[in-house]
Amino acid sequence: MPAKVHPEYQYLNLLKDILDHGTWKISHSTGVKLKSVFGRQMHFDLSQGFPLLTTKKVFLRGIIHELIWFLSGESNIRYLVENDVHIWDDWAYKPYKKLMDQGKVKKMNLIQFIDQAKKDKKFMARWCDIGPVYGVQWRRWPTESGRTIDQLAWVIDKIKKFPQKKHYLVSAWNPANIYEMAKTREDSMAIAPCHTLYHVNITAGKLSLQLYQRSADMFLGVPFNIASYSLLTLILAQVTGYKPGEFVHTFGDAHIYQNHFDQVKLQLKRKPRPFPKIKINPKVKSIDDFKFEDFEVAGYHPHPPIKGKITVVGGF
Repeated sequence: MPAKVHPEYQYLNLLKDILDHGTWKISHSTGVKLKSVFGRQMHFDLSQGFPLLTTKKVFLRGIIHELIWFLSGESNIRYLVENDVHIWDDWAYKPYKKLMDQGKVKKMNLIQFIDQAKKDKKFMARWCDIGPVYGVQWRRWPTESGRTIDQLAWVIDKIKKFPQKKHYLVSAWNPANIYEMAKTREDSMAIAPCHTLYHVNITAGKLSLQLYQRSADMFLGVPFNIASYSLLTLILAQVTGYKPGEFVHTFGDAHIYQNHFDQVKLQLKRKPRPFPKIKINPKVKSIDDFKFEDFEVAGYHPHPPIKGKITVVGGF
């Protein structure tokens, strides 16, 4: 029998496909060039290991904290900042910097901005709220009538009662909160959701989750997204009482920014190593009770990290 192909090659082959066959585009809000393909898919069988990429070290601590933050339904990045996770700092700083450049607020670089937020709760409340992003839409989708909808709690409750149904979707794409469709700028998210919606399904006693990602930064963002939604799949399987099945990752626009080309070429020279295992505290049965300490990864031996500058897209 032929040797089994490591599942990480799905990701690496997509990187190569984009470099070799992608179409040149320009990021509308930054002017950064990128290469792009449209409509791709990857499958990860979660019984065969946790898909934390091994061809470069991935920041798992940040992934876990970010997912806990999403599950909380919060829009302020306070929790992340307090736990020294700074993956959303740039989006909080962006509107402040715009006013700073107009001379309307005190001059501060990003590091000073975050230090001020840590020291001053009022400053944190005013400037570190990035609008109704992922967690808000998952847990507190705002309706025109003033009602909020907890999509995720609905999915969990219904799966327990009617596992055979096929309509368990959670959407972060709320037109009322996206750019020019929003009533005011204050109603708009800091960035239109890139990982747009996910679909939870029970088949043969296993819970699987498919993510549709409309826009995918393949070098920096996607390794995070693979691990984050795989972990969400495992969490949902645990709280609903099912075995984990697959994480299916479906892409719209999958792209590599030009300033990441050298890093991607380095990563493509590396050979994947075995995926690690992740242990989740089996005592936790409620989606609202997970803490960072409830997760433990074993057997993660990746290649060294490869750094790249984030492209802060989004906004009017």
